[in-house]
Amino acid sequence: MGKTKVICFANNKGGSGKSTTCSNVGYGLTLLGKKVLLVDGDMQLNLSLSLFDEDKVLAFAQSERNLYEGIKRQDDLTDYIIHSAFENLDLIPSSTLMSSIEYELFTKWQREYILKKGLAKILESGVYDYILIDAPPTLGGWVMNILCASDEVIIPVESTPWGLFGLGNMFEFLEEVKQIAPDLKIGGVVITKVDTRKSYFKQTLEVLKELENVKVFDTVIRVDSGIEWSQDNHIPIMAYKKSSRSAKEYMELTKELAAGL
Repeated sequence: MGKTKVICFANNKGGSGKSTTCSNVGYGLTLLGKKVLLVDGDMQLNLSLSLFDEDKVLAFAQSERNLYEGIKRQDDLTDYIIHSAFENLDLIPSSTLMSSIEYELFTKWQREYILKKGLAKILESGVYDYILIDAPPTLGGWVMNILCASDEVIIPVESTPWGLFGLGNMFEFLEEVKQIAPDLKIGGVVITKVDTRKSYFKQTLEVLKELENVKVFDTVIRVDSGIEWSQDNHIPIMAYKKSSRSAKEYMELTKELAAGL
């Protein structure tokens, strides 16, 4: 078995499309014959909701089988894995209690590596080809934990007037993280919520192309109502409507991402 690749999706700005990109790339990888584990690191539960309905997600969140409980107890996270309805696509669900995860981490020894330790046996097992982690839209100890557990970080950026806001802070934070996780790579930036009729896309692309040593994915994700319908049905867009524009774009993004790993 090959080495399991751990990729996180992070941006300190909310609404950038992190959860949507994480879930759809995860599903896309299964269509390429890969086995994928999704890890929902955000208290908003959006990644969990991309695979399960509200009742099940709330049940996970209120149980002892979610990421918050695993981190709090510093457990091996193998027993926290939930199988989804989709072949080769599993999930470690989140909890609304993740809002207090910073406090829990503050009291722990070597707190930057707790998630990495929790995933260690899963990585050693070689069961999964990829572990994809959805980070919350913040910068702090928990996001540092996620980055320290990852091989690469993908940064979704929305093509809107405020889409680039705070991106400089994100890159500064990544440089700080690299001091304790020097092998962490910036896998690239993916532009989301693109409306090619508006000038924002061109402006966003021009700014991102000026970044040194940062890949900007060729594939962009355009605005598509199909995404919202798939989210409402708790199904990845490629499973909900394979012929849709966004389904095709996410599949192309998945192939582009996989080819660069």
